[in-house]
Amino acid sequence: MKIMIINGPNLNLLGKREPEIYGNATFEDYFNQLQKKFPDLHLEYFQSNIEGELIDKLQEVGFDYDGIVLNAASYTHTSVGLGDAVKAINTPVVEVHISNTHKREDFRHVSYISSGAKGVILGFGLQSYDLAIRSF
Repeated sequence: MKIMIINGPNLNLLGKREPEIYGNATFEDYFNQLQKKFPDLHLEYFQSNIEGELIDKLQEVGFDYDGIVLNAASYTHTSVGLGDAVKAINTPVVEVHISNTHKREDFRHVSYISSGAKGVILGFGLQSYDLAIRSF
């Protein structure tokens, strides 16, 4: 089974950025743990701060992979284009957030991704990715 994890803007700063919200671990360290935890899966990881690159990656893998775990970060709340890209592909997408976005600013309560996603997991820290992978 091939699963792609796609992370959006500022998630390259995990471990440094707002540790009270996002924790102290880098995503690369956590990704290595996921690979060890799921040795029978082919896991890949992509991160970009650029909206168009995220859309390009969704379109690239969205017809050949078994699952996509997408943390579009702040683009979740602003990008109709990402939402449309999720709806345009065949591969199921699970929307993931590290924090509970409903406990944060009001604008974070809206998602342009959710309506096209298989499901949404939020608020479990980095374990949200683990839960999303298990859903496939």
